Parts: sequence; C-alpha cells; structure tokens
Amino acid sequence: MKTRLFTAIAATALLLTGASATAAGTKTAVFAGGCFWTVEKFFEQTPGVTAAVSGYSGGASSNPTYDNHSGHLEAVKVTYDPAKISYAQLVDVFYHHIDPTDPTGQVCDKGPSYRTAVFAGNAAEKTIADAAKAKYEKQLGARITVTNRNAAPFYNAEAYHQDFYKKNPDHYERYRIGCGRDRVLKVIWGAQ
Repeated sequence: MKTRLFTAIAATALLLTGASATAAGTKTAVFAGGCFWTVEKFFEQTPGVTAAVSGYSGGASSNPTYDNHSGHLEAVKVTYDPAKISYAQLVDVFYHHIDPTDPTGQVCDKGPSYRTAVFAGNAAEKTIADAAKAKYEKQLGARITVTNRNAAPFYNAEAYHQDFYKKNPDHYERYRIGCGRDRVLKVIWGAQ
C-alpha cells in the first residue's frame, strides 16, 4: 500500500512540474568543427545522440544568419542521453572528426567562422575539454588549436542548412570528397 501511494505521489509530482523522464534525461553540448553540415552529420550518427542542430555561436551579434554571422563560429548543438554517451565521449567523437591542429579552419573551409571550439556549459565540462586538449596534444605531438570556451548563446542556422547531408546527398558528397576531409582525418587519426 505504501509503495503504491509513493508511486502515485511521485507520478503526480512529475505531472505537476511538467517533467518527463526523456526531457529530464537529456543534455546539450555545443561544438564548432568547421562546416556545420559535416559536424551535424557525424554527431547525428553517434549512438546516444538524439539530435544535432546546425547554427552559430560565440559571436556578439544576436540572430546571426549565414550571410551575416561575423564573430560567430559555425557550430552544432548536440542533444544527447548521458545514460548512453558521456560528455567526455562526445568530446572524443568531436576530436576524431576534425583536424585539431589547424588554426585557420577545417580542411578546405578557411576563415574565422570555421575555427574549432568546445563550448563548455559548466566547470566540469571545461575540465573535461581541457583534459582532452592536453591528451590529444600529447598523442599527436602537435599544438592543438581547438579553443575551450564558456557556453555562449546558440542560434539555429537557416532551415536549408539543417540535415543538409540528408536533403542534398549528392551535393554534400561532392563537397565532402572535393574538400578532402576524409583523407586529412585519416592522416591525422589513422583508420579509427
């Protein structure tokens, strides 16, 4: 009887607060790794990730657009289930899909908006990001140019950028092959 009463009270409390196991169980993280089309794709294909959204972060202007996002980096907001993948694992996934030694952008995408960054949402995430940077600097024997920043406002990119690799698969593949990203990543990370 006490167990059923407790269960009923707990269920009522969840309903009254608007909480749900799914909503309460997910977290978000933001990464900038060059062209957001590519970053969105590899995160969407990562087990434990429930969503990846292309956008802009890190700049001072509000409501940036693709044509006017000065100061912002092309970034991706990742929603994930921490019971299935940890923040540290997401940071590792991120590193293995970028050239972390390129200070000017990523492969064929050069310029300030294509630089790499981890936007840490709290002190624990910043510690994880700093540890990853040190680990990969030692592993690669090269200076890591990924900046670890505090979280900043994230602005969704225009609808035509969302799921670009799904909506425009031929265009995306031409871009990816022409850019040579896979070849560059294989040189840095091997066949991982």
